[in-house]
Parts: sequence; structure tokens; C-alpha cells
Amino acid sequence: MTFEQQWIEYDYNPFILFSSNGKIISLNAEAQFLLGAITTEELFNLATTYANVSFGFKTTFVELEFGRYRFFALTVGYENDDVIGIKLYQAPSFKINAQMPIGELTNIYTLVDLCMLTNSINSKIVFEKDFDPTIPEIILDSNNFIKILNKIYSCYEKNEKITTKIFYRVGEHIKFEKNKYSIFSIEVSAKKIDEERVGELKSLAANTNFYIDIQKKITINIPMITS
Repeated sequence: MTFEQQWIEYDYNPFILFSSNGKIISLNAEAQFLLGAITTEELFNLATTYANVSFGFKTTFVELEFGRYRFFALTVGYENDDVIGIKLYQAPSFKINAQMPIGELTNIYTLVDLCMLTNSINSKIVFEKDFDPTIPEIILDSNNFIKILNKIYSCYEKNEKITTKIFYRVGEHIKFEKNKYSIFSIEVSAKKIDEERVGELKSLAANTNFYIDIQKKITINIPMITS
């Protein structure tokens, strides 16, 4: 996979290429999740509806909602009659506490690996990783982060496999003291979730500066503060 292809693959915004008859030619990881909330036919109809009259690219600002997904705009492009592409731009789905995080410079991969290792001891669960390898060391309250992530894993302990994804939230930022910082996320998912443990997680998260987005997947959203 080329560097350019990796940018598309790890983009937080769904991207899909269709053939002229509505068959999917390619799509990124986020688009695969989106297809759990909307059909291929509906997405293809969106692409053809918002496409430019002639060849080229067209961006339209329009509010769309499919399940937990909310979008504020989409871009449709085509250069011939054989292939058409669509990219949907996700609306921010969360707020991060206004208080600037405190802590020490931390390697996020080391902490996540530590938590995965801890939770795999005496367990048959397979811990699967899908990491964007380019997240730098960031300022983080390591102790509370470990508590939060371990509690998240406990919410999925009745599964055979747990997937942990680390990715940039492309185009999303937060400001602290007039400085703008990018945001990345740690997303944990599995087939079944323990609602009782989710309640415990909410109580724990309420006493920290971490923002936890709890859906079927559980996501920790973290500002990328490096100094």
C-alpha cells in the first residue's frame, strides 16, 4: 500500500469508488463500517444525485444521518462514465473537556500493548490490533489512561476476539490556550458488550479528563499534545 493509499485507508471519513452499475470497486476502512448502517444502493444513489452535471468534482454541504453516523458534507467526483467516487465528511461526534490534559510524555502504543498483555493473561481472548503507526509521543495521564483502557477491555471480556484500533481523526481539532491540536482515537470493539461493566466505565470516566464515546464500540478521544 502506497503512502497515498494509506492516507485514504486511515481517513476518518468514508470513501467509496463505484462502477457505473453501482458495484463497489474499492472503499476505505471507515466506509466498511458505514455499510453496516446504509446499503450500497443508497450510497450509490447519493453519489449520482450529488454528482456534477459534467465530469469533475463537486462538494455539497448537506446534513445526512445514518444510524450513529452524521455527516455535514460530501464530495462526488468522476472523470469518465465508468467510475464514480464519493467521500462523506463526518460531523464531530463528541466534545473534549475544555481543561488541558496534564501528565507526562507518553508512548501510546506502549501503554495500549501493556493493557492488552495484562488482559490476555489467563484468557483465551484474541487481541487484534489495527494501529496507525504514526502517532507521536503525547502528554497523557498514564495512570488514569491504563485504568480506563483496562475497564474498557473488561466490557468485552465475554468475547473470543477484541479489536483495538488507533487512528487520526482527520480534520478534527481542539484548541487549548489559542493553540490548535489534532485529535486521535483509540477504538475498542467486539461482538458483545457487558452493560454492567459499561456502567462502571462511565463512573470511572466521569472522574477523569478523558472523553469516552460509548456506543457498540468504545472510543477514547485524545488531543495530540506533544510538549
